[in-house]
Amino acid sequence: MTAAAASVPSPSAAPAARAGTGGPGDRADLLEQILGWTLVVLVAVLVTRLGLL
Repeated sequence: MTAAAASVPSPSAAPAARAGTGGPGDRADLLEQILGWTLVVLVAVLVTRLGLL
């Protein structure tokens, strides 16, 4: 191993901080989940009522 290769940290050396993606591991509030699904349903109703789909 060369000195240059030894100074490069390996990807598994330290876990990088990751941004929250809204997946199941983020533990979002229940109210936020309910409001999100309500918005999805309202947009779906609007799209079907206007005949856009």
